[in-house]
Amino acid sequence: MTALALFVSTFALVFFLGLQSLNVNGGHYRAAFVTSFAIGGSNLVLFKLAPDAGGIDIAAFLLGGPFGIVSSMAFHRRFFTRAKESSWTKP
Repeated sequence: MTALALFVSTFALVFFLGLQSLNVNGGHYRAAFVTSFAIGGSNLVLFKLAPDAGGIDIAAFLLGGPFGIVSSMAFHRRFFTRAKESSWTKP
């Protein structure tokens, strides 16, 4: 169960860090603001779980990042293509 939690928390952290970077670079102020809370929450979970990691937990931790960043890039492209002119994307 810890391996799954580590995978999910690492996935979420890298996913939101990727979104944060794309939001900042794209000038999406509101989205960047909201994303910061998700980064903080993901970090809290990760900091609780990672110190006791071993074997399969470490593998799960390492696999969460690559899946998280690719998912983040795909999500951002789809979301901001659809919401190009919505109030969510404007400063």
